[in-house]
Amino acid sequence: MVAEAEDTEDESYAIDCPVLATERLVMRAPRESDLEQLVALADNRHVAEMLARMPHPYGEAEARAFLAMASSRRAGIVYALTLAGTGTFVGCAGLNTTDRGLELGYWIGEPYWKRGYATEAAHALVDLAFQKTPIQVLHASTRVINPASRRVMHKCGFQYAGQGMLNSIVAGQVPVERYRLDRKTWTSLRNWVHF
Repeated sequence: MVAEAEDTEDESYAIDCPVLATERLVMRAPRESDLEQLVALADNRHVAEMLARMPHPYGEAEARAFLAMASSRRAGIVYALTLAGTGTFVGCAGLNTTDRGLELGYWIGEPYWKRGYATEAAHALVDLAFQKTPIQVLHASTRVINPASRRVMHKCGFQYAGQGMLNSIVAGQVPVERYRLDRKTWTSLRNWVHF
């Protein structure tokens, strides 16, 4: 999942960062104690290539800068994704304010891929965005070469909205698919069993 544009200031999108608990995850603000696991998972070219703003290599300096940005909340809200049973850090997710509106983003460390954690976190953040802000549309985008992220978008009810280009720190100028989920669709999906 990528965040496409630089963050913009819009108070209508301001959300507190409550701790969120899903079936298998505890989603909370990133903290200093995450530093070692953050570096271990983020220092992975396969992860960084799928994101807009994650550098590679990724060391302690980059992790400290990320923690400072996350605590400033100038970039929306950022969550550390941790396993409910052990507290193990597995990735990050958040809602960023962009020039298109509020955008969902996430990444999962490679040892934790293919377990449904991204979908679980994305569902929680989609609900948070529509419950706590007046937005009518939530945006998301993914590299065209990232079928796993595309599946997450579909499972959350997002609809394809076109393609564009993104400047990735690691991969350069890359094509992305854009997705959108409107409030009416989200409300309809909330009346169904989560899929």
